[in-house]
Amino acid sequence: MSVWAIIPVKPLNRAKSRLAEVLSAEQRHLFALAMYQQVLRVAVSVPQLAGIVVISRDTKALAIAREHNVRTIQETSSSELNPALNRATEMARFLRAGAVLILPADLPFITKEDVEKMLEMGRKEPCVVIATDYDKDGTNAMLVRPPSLFPYSYGDGSFSRHVEAARAAGATVKIYQSETIALDIDVPEDLHAYNQILLSGRFQSPNLTPFLPDIIPD
Repeated sequence: MSVWAIIPVKPLNRAKSRLAEVLSAEQRHLFALAMYQQVLRVAVSVPQLAGIVVISRDTKALAIAREHNVRTIQETSSSELNPALNRATEMARFLRAGAVLILPADLPFITKEDVEKMLEMGRKEPCVVIATDYDKDGTNAMLVRPPSLFPYSYGDGSFSRHVEAARAAGATVKIYQSETIALDIDVPEDLHAYNQILLSGRFQSPNLTPFLPDIIPD
């Protein structure tokens, strides 16, 4: 059955506030925009996805999605992440999705191969495929088959909560390990790692450039 990707996007001009000590407000805005465009570019390049939904209250993020012929949902000003994802999942179910793949907008190094491997791992129902971060704390990407199998529980410690919820729902849980998904950008140390990867030439994309000054020491 078909898989729909869901990309939640926070307001770009208020994103990445925890990087305020190393990046200006304008830099944080541009950085969030660049990462979002990278995730969206990867998602639209995967033919196995039946469709993509971008949910946000940022009108620029929604406009960019529409330029790629992606469906959009306008959030309310009071909307929070988990209810927003539930709403987007309901849209995917209405569109006959057999599974949803949650892709946060701050995974700069995610690749087409990452998405394809997660889709392959999550072909049988019921199944949940989770990619976590380096600390095994957060949920950096998650495929849920069927949709609405359990309530989303994003936030600190979400990886263990999602694993427990999936098992309680009787689903097979698979962990997708990927260096390219493991780095999400939240704190200055993450930005330092991001800059080091780009400056080393290990990852190249027209959407991504180093964001300096990066004052975190080696």
